[in-house]
Amino acid sequence: MTRRPKLSLTLFGILASAAVAGGAWYELVGGVKPVAAAAQGTSNQPATKIPVTSFEVKKSDFPVHTYGLGVVSPFKTVTIKSRVDGQITKVFFKQGQMVKEGDPLLEIDQRPFTAALEQAVAKKAQDEANLRNDQLNLQRFQTLAKQQFETQQNLDTQQALVDQVTAQLKGDQAAIDNAQTNLGYTSIKAPISGRIGFRLVDPGNIVHAADTTGIVTIAQLQPIAVQFTEPEDQLLAIAKAHDAGEVPVEALSSDGTRMLSQGKLVIIDNSVNQATGTISLKARFENKDNALWPGLSVTTRMLVDTLKQVIVVPQDGVQHGPSGLFAYVIGDNGKVSARPIKVSQGGDANAVVSEGLNVGDRIVVAGQSRLFDGALVDEKPLVALAAPPADAGTAAQTKTVTKTGSAD
Repeated sequence: MTRRPKLSLTLFGILASAAVAGGAWYELVGGVKPVAAAAQGTSNQPATKIPVTSFEVKKSDFPVHTYGLGVVSPFKTVTIKSRVDGQITKVFFKQGQMVKEGDPLLEIDQRPFTAALEQAVAKKAQDEANLRNDQLNLQRFQTLAKQQFETQQNLDTQQALVDQVTAQLKGDQAAIDNAQTNLGYTSIKAPISGRIGFRLVDPGNIVHAADTTGIVTIAQLQPIAVQFTEPEDQLLAIAKAHDAGEVPVEALSSDGTRMLSQGKLVIIDNSVNQATGTISLKARFENKDNALWPGLSVTTRMLVDTLKQVIVVPQDGVQHGPSGLFAYVIGDNGKVSARPIKVSQGGDANAVVSEGLNVGDRIVVAGQSRLFDGALVDEKPLVALAAPPADAGTAAQTKTVTKTGSAD
């Protein structure tokens, strides 16, 4: 009687444990099946295409530029000084105005120089009268000498007197020329065309030929010059281009955002600055619109060579990796692969690829951040190569290297 209740309780516990285990197994199996089914359904969906911009590799001419930093300077600068002593009586210019060669600028008191000229003229007239009298006396002496009524000594003396007065006339003419020159110096004219600066001496002041400071300066702005420097390792390329013909030089604003003027290289300095490792150069600009101003800081871009029919790609298509440069090449199946490349010339917008790409290859130039080997892409072709930006010279302000860009 006592053993039966214990057996029933044990049997009941075993059955309850089996029921709980079976319920747990059912829940586990039932939950896994939908997840597996969902994963199987996801694997059957097509892979998502990554949108990118592509560029078809082609050959074209590639201009090689060098960049430098320069300062605009007048092609000519003249300091106006007086060549005679006197008081400034008239001023014909306004400060800051443009003048042409030959325009009157100043007038110095002419009265002392006019008087000196008249005095020299009068002296010459007096000596001319004396010469005529002496020549008549010489003729008389010669006639009397032929008739033996005059000695040879007196005849020679009269001839010497005539020669002496003749020499005096030459001196008188020289005095007149000098007086006329000094009188001409009282009217100061512009020796070149350019812009007048600040007047340093006001009317009424006395000026002297020995004064060290001038009255005013004239700076020639058309044409105008830009003096700039290039690294010494570019000297051979620059000299070769200069010997071959005109070397175009462009002047950009100091921040490189605007094109100011176009000119040509005219002077290469005869020595390299050993302290900086640079060579100084000067370019000439017509500056018809006065975009360049003396003292203005500019960035220069100079064309030193043009590579003919080379593989040119956008700079955005060149990627940097742990093993070096590479480009994502799009295959016929729409998938990309990273291909190692070598770049021989780098520019602000484009680059020359010497190895790794062939004409007709399609490379990715935008949208590379999501790419990996074998990624499927949805490509949108790039219309054309980018033109060289006007701010290409900005990089040259921090590092002086050879830079390149597209053809202008």
